[in-house]
Amino acid sequence: MATTLDVHVRMCNQEIVIFDLEVKAFIQDIRDCSGPLSTLTELNAKVKEKFHHLRLKIQELEQMAKEQDKESEKQALLQEVENHKKQLLSNQTAWRKANLACKIAIDNLEKAELLQGGDMRQRKTTKETLAQTSSNITESLMGISRMMSQQVRQSEEAMHILANSSRTILDANEEFKSMSGTIQLGRKLITKYNRRELTDKLLIFLALALFLATVLYILKKRLFPFL
Repeated sequence: MATTLDVHVRMCNQEIVIFDLEVKAFIQDIRDCSGPLSTLTELNAKVKEKFHHLRLKIQELEQMAKEQDKESEKQALLQEVENHKKQLLSNQTAWRKANLACKIAIDNLEKAELLQGGDMRQRKTTKETLAQTSSNITESLMGISRMMSQQVRQSEEAMHILANSSRTILDANEEFKSMSGTIQLGRKLITKYNRRELTDKLLIFLALALFLATVLYILKKRLFPFL
């Protein structure tokens, strides 16, 4: 049966995967971003928030790894933590590169717009289209994240139900053992009572026989004294 710590470890790993997917989605949005700078600033703020949550979850997983009783499980979890940290560094590198590429693209676009003022409206439409496409991709990934979060909650509820059922079975087993002991004690008392009853009947029979013998002896002496 899975322990509460195992459930939390599984949930923490799933949440780390979700935050990692969200970070990658926003980094892709930055790569696709062609301006303006306010949009880039907004995307970077979202990436920073997701990185913050991701770091906290990795730290939480590391703490749970240190609390493991078995050394093998502890080392396995610490290896997972190390892999998550490497992935975090990789995402940070990709984030910096995406920002640099985006800023270069914005600068080039602004220079081109200055040189080609007539094409400004068309480029604006293209940027809006790209922004809408990026937004749609982000919404899809966020939908996947919400679905995974719901599955995490359902898994936790299932584990709690399983744990409660196991406790109920154990309690019933203990009650059955207690009832069995009571039944055994009752059986011994009944057997003892039956033996006592048989002994009492035998004593009464012997006393009655002795009484009758005494009466017969007295009658014999009075009625037939010469015998």
